[in-house]
Amino acid sequence: MPPHYHSFHTRLLITIMKKRYRNMSKKNQKHENDMEKDVQKEAQADEHNTQQQEGENLNSTSENGETEEAEQPAKEKTPEEKITELQAALEKSQKEYLFLMAEFDNYRKRTLKEKADLIKNGGEKAMRDLLPVVDDFERALDAIEKTEDKDSLKDGVNLIYNKFLKYLESQQVKPMESTGVDFDADVHEAVTTFPAPEESMKGKVIDTVQKGYTINDKVLRHAKVVVGQ
Repeated sequence: MPPHYHSFHTRLLITIMKKRYRNMSKKNQKHENDMEKDVQKEAQADEHNTQQQEGENLNSTSENGETEEAEQPAKEKTPEEKITELQAALEKSQKEYLFLMAEFDNYRKRTLKEKADLIKNGGEKAMRDLLPVVDDFERALDAIEKTEDKDSLKDGVNLIYNKFLKYLESQQVKPMESTGVDFDADVHEAVTTFPAPEESMKGKVIDTVQKGYTINDKVLRHAKVVVGQ
């Protein structure tokens, strides 16, 4: 072959080798760039995961801290604090006691006053309702001076008497029926004894000297009686 052919062939091979080398260099550079990007992405992802994990750990630590604080028992009070609380409780009790004593004293005074008024004026209504009977007696006495009709006077006195009995009954005052019943020391007062007219009257009331009365089923006045023996 001619010498110039070998020279041309050599240059061609060199040119081809350079192109292949440049292509390979570009591919290697691109591959390195891609690898570098992948490494950066992985680094960013790792950093993100690390930050997220640290945030979770921080929250967990905060929650645990709050739980531990909540679970921790209350701080024991010092003796001075306990004494202060006891003194405050004592002062409160003393104030309440004084208030109750004052209330009770006012209640006692009010009750005594009401009782005194009741005793003083308790018979006011009874006396007021009795005044019409007194008026009737005054009219009867005035009529005695002006008339000689004894029957009319007798009827008038009976009317006054019955009116007075109705008034007593309205006040729950009732007369006792004593004659002919067994003697009872709880309601009778024996003024004397007398021989019984018959055997069945022994130990019984054979006469009533003074009539007894009850008020609300309680003895108001004992009946004075004569007892058979």
